[in-house]
Amino acid sequence: MEKFDRLTARACPLPQPNINTDAILPARFLKWPREKGLGSVLFQDLRVGADGKEDPAFPLNQPMWHGAKVLVAGRNFGGGSSREAAVYAVYDYGFRCVIAPSFGDIFAQNAVKNGLLTAAVSDADASEIAAAVTADPARDVTVDLAQQTISCGNRVYGFAIDPVSKNQLLNGWDDVDLTESYRQQIEDYRKVDLQARPWAPIGRR
Repeated sequence: MEKFDRLTARACPLPQPNINTDAILPARFLKWPREKGLGSVLFQDLRVGADGKEDPAFPLNQPMWHGAKVLVAGRNFGGGSSREAAVYAVYDYGFRCVIAPSFGDIFAQNAVKNGLLTAAVSDADASEIAAAVTADPARDVTVDLAQQTISCGNRVYGFAIDPVSKNQLLNGWDDVDLTESYRQQIEDYRKVDLQARPWAPIGRR
């Protein structure tokens, strides 16, 4: 998994609240293999009208936000069903960080397993960042995971993230790698347990 430490990039505003996983990746695309390009259908039903044409008002369809790596979203981003493919779509489109006041719990858990940072800020801060990048689309933001800060213009905002998730992202660890990081502690425990309970050999080999 790719490490996340510090990112300076363009940010796309999408401040609409309650964008759930079905809006992020509609269910009809769940049968697609990831290599087909799930990023190409990110927010498909929001980006494209019933006539099959792109909605020019939707931020991702506007040229000034093409190539953005940061998404500034509304409250409860990624709520709804537990589909991990929704995270694949966000990541494969090119986003490496989503800033929002809150996230669906399962979406946030899936995000860290795939190298996507979910940075939780206050409603006021999310609105202010979204307004700043809307007013100046060329403005980059800097997300510093180690410091848990977001710099936008002359303002610096703090964000919250679970410490275990932070550690995994900084090291590029998936859940297996995280377990491996405790290998020495596990071995030490096994030695102590073997002395205390020599009749219970389960899991010692």
